Amino acid sequence: MNNTTQIKWGIIGCGNVTEVKSGPAYKLVDGFDVTAVMRRDLDKLKDYAKRHKIEKYYTDADALINDPEIDAIYIATPPDSHLYYALKVAEAGKPCCIEKPLAPSYEDSLKVEQAFTENNIPLFVAYYRRSLPRFEQIRDWLKDEEIGTIRHINWQLTKAPNDMDLSKAYNWRTDPSIAPGGYFDDLASHGLDLIIHLLGDIKEVQGMSTNQQGLYGAKDAITACWLHETGITGSGSWNFGHHERQDRLEILGSKGKISCAVFAEEPLVLETLDKKQELFIENPPNIQLYHVENMKKQLIEKNFAHPSNGKTATHTSWVMDKILGEIV
Repeated sequence: MNNTTQIKWGIIGCGNVTEVKSGPAYKLVDGFDVTAVMRRDLDKLKDYAKRHKIEKYYTDADALINDPEIDAIYIATPPDSHLYYALKVAEAGKPCCIEKPLAPSYEDSLKVEQAFTENNIPLFVAYYRRSLPRFEQIRDWLKDEEIGTIRHINWQLTKAPNDMDLSKAYNWRTDPSIAPGGYFDDLASHGLDLIIHLLGDIKEVQGMSTNQQGLYGAKDAITACWLHETGITGSGSWNFGHHERQDRLEILGSKGKISCAVFAEEPLVLETLDKKQELFIENPPNIQLYHVENMKKQLIEKNFAHPSNGKTATHTSWVMDKILGEIV
């Protein structure tokens, strides 16, 4: 990088996720700035650059990646293009953050992770829940053994089909060539990665998946069970044809349990035999803010290891593929 006290970022793919969730955070964090953006649609690109006050814009990703003024790259495109762009960034020798999931498959995720590891280049993945204070509070409760010895974790996520699903209009999130698990790939990846962050790597996992509705080609009903390296058991159920949205994560211990939602901003609930505590911790307006701040801690302050990197995200991809039966 040209400057280790001020890092200029380029964004490939300035779509919805970068409008509020992520893009502004790169400007808010001291020491970071968004200097250039890339999108193939020139009119939308110019509009984005103007609204977000970004001086440079490209319709060619190679031009952005190889711009000598750009120190690091954020890849915010759909998952099927992550491998293609990531290998180019690794070849250019620039630190990179990639939207989740790291790639549509464990095989491609491994290729990305190895490309950055072999060249000793920092790689981050936008599993930002690993950096959110509300989930760090849960980690603190677990470390303090507030619910005793952890025995089991369970997550249930359901949602009703949306208008696009019902119309059978094209949606890359349910295109099996991009996301074999459909909304499972898009949504469950967040929660499974968080579960691994909270309880450690998974060593055994089995799953069943099917398409119950026939609204699109990807899977829409998935169940799984797994075993963490620590001996903690886990189970999950994800159904995207239910009549309502449900999101409930429960961690069961020998002396109590912790309950929360993975996506909704609801109170964290700690229950033991002698107390029940509810704690509400608000997310920042730009939800990737703490994730981006942690990248700064590693890249500039150099006294911190970011919790979401290529290795952790590749493990999550392995778990996802095992659940979907892509890996025997």
